[in-house]
Amino acid sequence: MSSITRFILDRASEPRLEQPAPPVAVVDQAFQCASRAPDHALLRPWRYLVVEGGGLAALGKLFAACCPPEASEKEQERARNAPLRAPMVIVGVASPRPHPKVPEAEQVMSAAVGMSFISLALNEAGFGTMWRTGPVAYHSSLHEGLGLESGESVVGFLYTGTVASKKPQVPRPEPRDYVARWEAPDRIMPWQE
Repeated sequence: MSSITRFILDRASEPRLEQPAPPVAVVDQAFQCASRAPDHALLRPWRYLVVEGGGLAALGKLFAACCPPEASEKEQERARNAPLRAPMVIVGVASPRPHPKVPEAEQVMSAAVGMSFISLALNEAGFGTMWRTGPVAYHSSLHEGLGLESGESVVGFLYTGTVASKKPQVPRPEPRDYVARWEAPDRIMPWQE
């Protein structure tokens, strides 16, 4: 088994993260990895925001502002404190561009793959990560607060830092539980509109 395969098989999300955050050189290298995501037509349909320091509290205020009106004070406080669970949060933003051959969905998937590559690169450098989304990721107030442009969307919040304590291993499904072999039918129908 290659070291890359072993590394991916051992990968886990780490919810308990503390200082220090990855240094600039490590984060920059992770972004270089993100740029290697499959990208049909080289559209570069993604960008990233690095949030740390006082920006984490500001991001928490945005999260709290996205709570529904009926949210309790406790729920608002939990939203406000969410970004403080790690010393750094990387916001992945899908920035699709109009293209006759590359659907928007493919471009959003490219941004998501880039986030995964960032996570793997940070893990390889010795840092923990936890990819989070939730309703706040899709809220227009958050998009406005982060300065997203029309048509952009958040693909995730990648919390990162030093692992405070490892969590128990999560059982993984066997490939036979989610993989099937496809057999071509005897007759293939012609394309009809």
